[in-house]
Amino acid sequence: MRIGIVGYQGTGKSTVFELLTGTKPDISKAHTGQVGVTIVPDDRFDRLVEMYKPKKETPARIDLLDTPGLARGEQSGNAQKLGVIREATALVQVVGAYLGGDPVAEVEDFITDLVLADLQIVSNRIERLRKDLTKPLPNRDQLQAELEGLEPLEARLSEGETLRDVEFSEAQEKATRSFSLLTRKQHLVLLNTADSQVDEDVVAKIEALGSPVVAGPLGLELEVQQLGDEDRELFAEEMGLGEPCRDRVIRAIFKLTDYITFYTCDEKEVHAWLLKRGSDAVEAAGSIHTDLARGFIRAEVMSVNDLLRLGSEKEVRAAGLHRTEGKDYIVQDGDEIVIRFSV
Repeated sequence: MRIGIVGYQGTGKSTVFELLTGTKPDISKAHTGQVGVTIVPDDRFDRLVEMYKPKKETPARIDLLDTPGLARGEQSGNAQKLGVIREATALVQVVGAYLGGDPVAEVEDFITDLVLADLQIVSNRIERLRKDLTKPLPNRDQLQAELEGLEPLEARLSEGETLRDVEFSEAQEKATRSFSLLTRKQHLVLLNTADSQVDEDVVAKIEALGSPVVAGPLGLELEVQQLGDEDRELFAEEMGLGEPCRDRVIRAIFKLTDYITFYTCDEKEVHAWLLKRGSDAVEAAGSIHTDLARGFIRAEVMSVNDLLRLGSEKEVRAAGLHRTEGKDYIVQDGDEIVIRFSV
């Protein structure tokens, strides 16, 4: 999973990147974007490590891309900058609520930038299709079908609307697969406040635009994070910071993207894997290694909750809570899985 951290210049975007990844922003990558990794907080994983005491432990990770800051009022240039996040799973927009501006208007402007960036790519393709359809090409029917699929999308974007809630036909999915349209991506707003006080009216107005909101003093939290353990706890309590923004943001990303976590466990390694909710056992196998998906025979499954409650795999089996599933099994959050395969 790759999450694009986006926003206008000066909103604290790079502060969020450092807070989530522990990696300081690289000035030399300001125009291309910088990738970092954040570890997903996971109590189940920590308890599995305590149980198995493996030689290797691999927690779930999320790739974060700190993108070039957008310029206010320069939509043509912003479309090019937004191009670097087309492969992102979802977008986290950082809004500098501490700057004294209008956070709601900033979110609206950003959505407009996304719409214009998508409109540009769709319109360019339509223009090319119309030109090609004037020629006696052997694939005219295919090109005509693609054009008819794209025209309604262009019309919606031209009206300033996103495509997030549009149900695409099979033809439209095929026509836009390579576009990675920005307005189809889920969008989380991260309000960067001056202190722990949050304007709930602003939050409500942004949520009314269709985007969930996490709010907190990100710069202050980064400063606290860099203190020693004892000072960090004391300062956080004095400032009334409560639950760390980092954890709230990662939890919000999970909810936004609808991902789950499954596990593979033994004495060699405890590994947490991220998987799109609704994926089957073969897709889970493929996320571990393509050979496991190619030669899939069956999946042996137990719930991590049962495993942690009963204390061992042997006890889970004795309780009849271990089962064998086929390739159509839909993996559940918290499954511990062993893939049996042959290639």
